[in-house]
Amino acid sequence: MSEPGSLLRSLSGRSTARNYHSHVINEIGAGVISGRYPIGTTLPNDAELMEEFEVSRTVLREALKTLEAKGLLEARPKVGTKVAKKSRWSLYDPQVLAWHLEAPVDAEFLSGLHEVRRSLEPQAAAEVARRRTADQIRLMLYWIHQMETSLGSLQNFALADFELHRIIADSAHNPFVRALYGVIELAHALAYKALMAAPDPCLLDALLEKHRLLVNRIEYGDEAGARAAMLETIEHDRKVAQRSG
Repeated sequence: MSEPGSLLRSLSGRSTARNYHSHVINEIGAGVISGRYPIGTTLPNDAELMEEFEVSRTVLREALKTLEAKGLLEARPKVGTKVAKKSRWSLYDPQVLAWHLEAPVDAEFLSGLHEVRRSLEPQAAAEVARRRTADQIRLMLYWIHQMETSLGSLQNFALADFELHRIIADSAHNPFVRALYGVIELAHALAYKALMAAPDPCLLDALLEKHRLLVNRIEYGDEAGARAAMLETIEHDRKVAQRSG
């Protein structure tokens, strides 16, 4: 899952890996995040993994190298490939973040996820309010309209919600905010996954109003109002996501 929005689209059904290489990466990566391969343990040897995934040694080794680059694994001479400590995981990697969607809810991880958003997104909203352009406002209003017309489709509503946040992140012209795409999308996916388990149309109406207010404050150049409105949307996502805990 590397394209923005692909994680939210996957909520309607598990995505199929594009090839054997992707399949091995996804299965082992998700297995590490979920704890199926516990931290500090050594993975089965190459022969066992080749048999399990029905792949060649070349495909397996390339997949393991990719997971090493993401900080999930570490190869040790004469020991094998071990699952790395959490402190080494590349948590801003969209794929690593995506694997957390199916893992058991970790309260510390969830808290950190929303804390990162609270630290940067509200300031981004304020910055956009300060120097917004007509084109940026048109795009934001477009996604508000998409949310309005998608109240009967949770997945489409979620995608429109995420795209609105992505437009704001882009409009802030801050590369560190743009680096949050994966964080923002996972936060939305966790919230909407909880809503899929227990649908509540009233919550969507409330969320739409929060986003209308956010865009309104940006459009009128209200930096403090935009900051506060963004905080409200993040807090809403946090509370809804906690339902799955």
